[in-house]
Amino acid sequence: MRWTPGDRGNIEDARGGSGFRMGGGVVPIGLGGLILLALFSWLTGTNFLSLLNSTEQPAPTDQSSPVASSPAEEREVDFVDAMMKDIQTTWQMLLPGYRPTRVVLFRDVIQSSCGMAESATGPFYCPQDQRVYLDLGFFQEMSQRLGAPGEFARAYVIAHEVGHHVQRLAGILGSGTNASSVRIELQADCLAGVWGHYAAQPGRAAKGQVELEAGDMEQGLNAAAAIGDDRLQRMTTGSVMPDRFTHGTSAQRVEWLKRGLTTGDPNACDTSGN
Repeated sequence: MRWTPGDRGNIEDARGGSGFRMGGGVVPIGLGGLILLALFSWLTGTNFLSLLNSTEQPAPTDQSSPVASSPAEEREVDFVDAMMKDIQTTWQMLLPGYRPTRVVLFRDVIQSSCGMAESATGPFYCPQDQRVYLDLGFFQEMSQRLGAPGEFARAYVIAHEVGHHVQRLAGILGSGTNASSVRIELQADCLAGVWGHYAAQPGRAAKGQVELEAGDMEQGLNAAAAIGDDRLQRMTTGSVMPDRFTHGTSAQRVEWLKRGLTTGDPNACDTSGN
């Protein structure tokens, strides 16, 4: 991908205020461990995360706290900001009255308007405060644990969450059965692809916009396949339980992302009959 760092105007940096507080001290919990706890909780119906929450309170988010970071992580911050700017510029063109959102970057745990969330939750959109929440460690998990490396794979995840913001603005974001959840998530995949369609147009980089390069779309499709419900269930339990699907199968996620990439048309993202 070709992109240019901006002024970070699309970022709310809460990395300096994240952590678990236990017995008066902050205890860092690894992203991998949290993911395993969350997966076991989801698959078994037992809230293993309560083992953490029973004696812990989330440390207050303090965006003024110093952020211990590395040059590589700061480049990730610039990347997220650049993607958010480009994705939202596209939606301002496609959706009259589009209102921009921001990404809240955090580490380990954060209190959002939708409640407390751990890194194990993965990137998420909170309709109540209309913010996208992201722990940058998720990108490493995608690459190393899920086999979905590459910048466009990461951009797809960001665009998917902004897709939920588009749904919120359009009045179609809700909650209900697993089946309705799957339709919502697949539509967000398609909306992410709509942005990708425009990002693939040649000559954008010369204008300071994000531009896809050869092989980028394949990275995105590989990421969609890597995070399908059936694949994740098979990785963690060795079996597939369709009644617990929340985002759709690998094949479905690839299909809807590809539909957005191919058409560039939000109207092609109607998953109501899916």
